[in-house]
Amino acid sequence: MPTINMLSSADKVKGQGVGSAYLEQVSLVQNGLDKDYKVVINKRARTEIMHYHTIDLKHYLSIFFAKKKGVTVGYVHFLPETIEGSIKLPSLVKKIFYKYIINFYNSMDYLVTVNPNFITRLEAYNIDRKKITYIPNFVSTEKFYNLSDEDKCKAKEKLKIAKDAFVVLGVGQIQTRKGVIDFINIARKLPEVQFVWAGGFSFGNITDGYKELKNQMEHAPKNILFTGIVERDLMNDIYNISDVLFMPSYNELFPMSILEAMNTYTPILLRDLELYEGILFDYYLKEHDNEGFIRAIEKLKNDPTYYEQAKEKAIRGHNFYSKENVLAMWEKFYKKVCRIKGR
Repeated sequence: MPTINMLSSADKVKGQGVGSAYLEQVSLVQNGLDKDYKVVINKRARTEIMHYHTIDLKHYLSIFFAKKKGVTVGYVHFLPETIEGSIKLPSLVKKIFYKYIINFYNSMDYLVTVNPNFITRLEAYNIDRKKITYIPNFVSTEKFYNLSDEDKCKAKEKLKIAKDAFVVLGVGQIQTRKGVIDFINIARKLPEVQFVWAGGFSFGNITDGYKELKNQMEHAPKNILFTGIVERDLMNDIYNISDVLFMPSYNELFPMSILEAMNTYTPILLRDLELYEGILFDYYLKEHDNEGFIRAIEKLKNDPTYYEQAKEKAIRGHNFYSKENVLAMWEKFYKKVCRIKGR
C-alpha cells in the first residue's frame, strides 16, 4: 500500500484559508481513500507520494531526497501576484521570495491548483502544463451545515446580534486585497444593516496597509462587528446567523469561506472577478463596484423572491462541490502519479 506523506505548516498561523484547505484535504483522503493509501503527516520519511501543502524552506531542501523514493506533489495556494496586498515586504526580499515560490513549484513532479484559472498563470512562469492538475477545495458537511431556526437564534444571542437583524458577513484576514475598506464604506452607507467581519491580522503589522486598515477599523461605523480571528469550529454559527456572505476581494484563488457558506445555504455576493468564473459558475451574485454591492444587499434584504433565488444558487454550489465528486478527483490523481512512477 503506497504512503502519502502530507507536509504542511499551514495550521500554525490561525485565520488562514490555506490551513483550512489543508485540514479538509487531509481528512478527506484519510477517510475516503484509506483502503488504497496510508496517510502520514509531517513524517521525517521518504514515501511513495510526498505531498507538499506549504513552501517551507525545510520542505524545499527535502525535495531532492524525496524524489529518490517517490513522487513529489505541490499544492498551489498562491502565486506572487496573489500575495500583493497581503503582506508588506522590502523590495529586495519580495523579489527573492517571489523567485523562491516559482522555483519551489518548478521543483515538483506534479502540481495541484484549486482554480483552473491558475493553470495558464503557472504556464506563464514556464511551468509545464502537463504536470498541473485542477482539483477544487472541499468542505465537510460534518463541520459546516445549516442550523435550525432555533439554533440560529441562540447563535445570534451569543454574538449579541439582534434577532431580526439582516446580517452581511465578510470572512478572511484583514488585508488590503480583501476589500476591507470597501466593506467598511458600504456599511457606512447602509446603517440599518448589521455587518460582521470574521477574521483578523494573521500576520500582524507586516500586513500590507496595516496602519491604514487599523485606522479604518477604529473609525468604522457602529453597525460593523469585527470579531478578530475566530476558531474554525465556531465559524459554522457565524455563517448560520448571516443572511449573505459578502466578499469584496480584489484577488483570490478559491476562498474556503465560499464553500463553508454554501454548506450553510447562505447566499454569496462577490466582486466580478474572472478567476471565479470557472469554479463558481452561476452559484453566486456578482457586482463590479460599491454602488452595485449596495444595490444587491438592499435587494437581498427587501425582496424575498430575489433572496430565495440567491439561496438556491448557493445550494446548487454546495451540491456541486460534494464529497463524492472531489474525492473521486483525488483518487484519480493519486492513481495516475503512482502509476507513472511504476508503483
